[in-house]
Amino acid sequence: MQKKIVVGVFVVFLLVMGSLAVINAQKLEKAAGGSKAATIGVIEINGAIGGGTAWLAESGASSSDIMQAIRLAGERKDIKAVVLRVDSPGGTSGASQEIAIELDRLRNTGKPVITSMGDMCASGGYWIACSTDRIVANGATITGSIGVIMQLSNLEGLYDKLGIRNSNIKSGEHKDMGSTDRELTADEQIMLQEMVDDSYQQFLDQVRKGRKGKIKEEKLLEIADGRIFTGRQAKQLGLVDSLGNYYDAVKTAENMAGLKGDSNIEILNGANLWDRFMLNMGSRSLLPNQELAGLKFITR
Repeated sequence: MQKKIVVGVFVVFLLVMGSLAVINAQKLEKAAGGSKAATIGVIEINGAIGGGTAWLAESGASSSDIMQAIRLAGERKDIKAVVLRVDSPGGTSGASQEIAIELDRLRNTGKPVITSMGDMCASGGYWIACSTDRIVANGATITGSIGVIMQLSNLEGLYDKLGIRNSNIKSGEHKDMGSTDRELTADEQIMLQEMVDDSYQQFLDQVRKGRKGKIKEEKLLEIADGRIFTGRQAKQLGLVDSLGNYYDAVKTAENMAGLKGDSNIEILNGANLWDRFMLNMGSRSLLPNQELAGLKFITR
């Protein structure tokens, strides 16, 4: 009986995966063929932003997949504008940065790019938003969190209680920097602080570039300390351009592209059933300033 159940579950799994493969093939065929009607391309950024591919990632938004969707939007002649729909607490600096670079390249083609903030568009999400032409937030959106953090854990005391002893064979003095079995040295503290400071300056440069003429330098430096804002507060500060929902952002995209409102709306990187299943299996609630993982720059 148990064998029949296992076989049945496996068959259902194969059928589902086969159906998803067909759906993905249809999407690729549609993308390759394009469409004659003017299209607003929507790119979704949901969850924590990181590298890798979505189906291999623990959860969140894959920079590789998002960049691929951005390039697709640039190549397709029927796509006249892009709406970046962001619902993210942030992520790693590198992943946020490479997405922003691709968005800058897309804008250089003349296609307007508009950010639509969902529940949250903070830190790395805001970094990305600064590489779009216009930012639309809900009044209650959580945004801001301009800053960088690196969080490390020292478990040396716990290891001692458990009788755990680690032996590190290393090629240089600092090769095990950040290890959980010892404190950072004074020199290592300085090194890591300098790296965080440099990443923070790059974040500030990104905001300066994206919000040029919309927020004064002294005000930016005052608020760029990791604090978060509502969308309405961000509008008053000059961090976002207007208040509205997803459909207001789509309307803004149509207006900026000179369209009359009869355009198609197409999600370019919509998650299929399998992607959503994997995302839900690995997802966790994140707020700005929470640790994500290990020795990484987290834009928070």
